[in-house]
Amino acid sequence: MKASSVAAGIAAVGLVAAAAAGVAQTRSRSAQLKQVAQFDHQATGVAVTADGRRFVNFPRWTDDAPISVAEVLPNGSLRPYPDAKWNSWRNARANELSVGEYFVCVQSIVPDGHGNLWVLDPGAPGDEKILEGAPKLVKVDLKTNQVTKVIPVPGDVALQGTYLNDIRFSPDGKIGYITDSGTRGAIIVVDLENGKSHRALDGHPSTQVDKTVTVTLDGKPLKRPDGRQPAFAADGIAISKDGKTLYYQALTGKTLYAIDTAKLRDGVSEADRAAAVRTVAQTHVADGLWMSRAGVLYLTSPSDYSIKRLNGGAVETVLTDRRLRWPDTFSEGPDGTMYVTASHIQDTQWFTPGAPPSIKTELFSFAPNAGN
Repeated sequence: MKASSVAAGIAAVGLVAAAAAGVAQTRSRSAQLKQVAQFDHQATGVAVTADGRRFVNFPRWTDDAPISVAEVLPNGSLRPYPDAKWNSWRNARANELSVGEYFVCVQSIVPDGHGNLWVLDPGAPGDEKILEGAPKLVKVDLKTNQVTKVIPVPGDVALQGTYLNDIRFSPDGKIGYITDSGTRGAIIVVDLENGKSHRALDGHPSTQVDKTVTVTLDGKPLKRPDGRQPAFAADGIAISKDGKTLYYQALTGKTLYAIDTAKLRDGVSEADRAAAVRTVAQTHVADGLWMSRAGVLYLTSPSDYSIKRLNGGAVETVLTDRRLRWPDTFSEGPDGTMYVTASHIQDTQWFTPGAPPSIKTELFSFAPNAGN
């Protein structure tokens, strides 16, 4: 046999071995993902509290979900939270019920670290027109399971076309930062004590859709039957442990940005805010962001069924698992376990003609050291 043939044979063996190692690594990473619960409707948000209670929410996108916010009980069943009344809104009864006293279309739920669960309601069923007076923040006391405050987001802040997407809190629990992923992206800042809110980075390039980005799945563009592609502005959001830095990214984007939270205070000029925006990293299409207690920034990666994290200025894969059909939102348990929802956006009627209005979705967990 010629030397070149021997070399080629060795190279081929090496490639096969490398491929096998890659498969083994993928299986190893996949094995670290554990299914916690499965739901009969589309879940987006997840919240895990300091004492380990777990909550999920169901937006009214393609179906009239019977529950908007639920506690996931140890046996996997759901309990409407905080009660059945708040969850009794139905699209068919829209003209009968007060939009300020019911969950209309809940997008996310986040604990503030001070004994409260905050429910973010964009008030736009189907991710379409805002119902006047519906956008709001609802504060629930986790000890009493009672609503203690409702903060309306007024029409000059939640503009028609706004979609309140996700929220993070200052360490003292006094300020909330919300991404507007709608028509005109922005960061909405809410004083949780007096209820006043304002728009920041309104229309700034960092909060807008990146028109050079195409959302893909399995290497193909994700499109609606009429050809429209996903176009979501500022979406994922995270805050540093000291509360001094806010991170955010458009879902239809590929750049992670940051700004000092001091620059988001009311009274700061938009010019000063714009000058304070900085690029953290070039990333990928990402939905949810999460800053862990260990100071690790996690990002979901719907295009390749993955969870990633920031390592210095680079993004690395934590795990890949095809069960993660659109990894959506993160939360962190008291022991550091990470939780993530799979919202199956690509499986909805929006992108899959003939799909049923209600689709099954899941809640997963993984160890924080996965992928090490």
